[in-house]
Amino acid sequence: MGLLSFLFGGGKRQERLQAAIAGGAPIIDVRTPGEFTQGHAKGAQNIPLNVFEKNIAKIATKGGPVVLCCRSGARAGNAQAMLQSKGIEAINAGPWQAVVKAQKS
Repeated sequence: MGLLSFLFGGGKRQERLQAAIAGGAPIIDVRTPGEFTQGHAKGAQNIPLNVFEKNIAKIATKGGPVVLCCRSGARAGNAQAMLQSKGIEAINAGPWQAVVKAQKS
């Protein structure tokens, strides 16, 4: 696997994302409400990063992996770290368009 594939989600990461979505994992978009209304993945729930930590208990009750997305993957990475620190499996899908692509696969 090339460095760019590793960094930007090639191979196993994409397969893991597709499997999580196919398995019904919740999709959480951590962008602002304004960004979310401009476009988002089907079925995504909007929990902005600035209120994300307050909602971790609610997210944790769903069980299984959680798929996270945003505009570029940076905010989703922050949310992923928060969840993982609480022992919750989380997948940083990167931009929300990557989730849309995985949903179509």
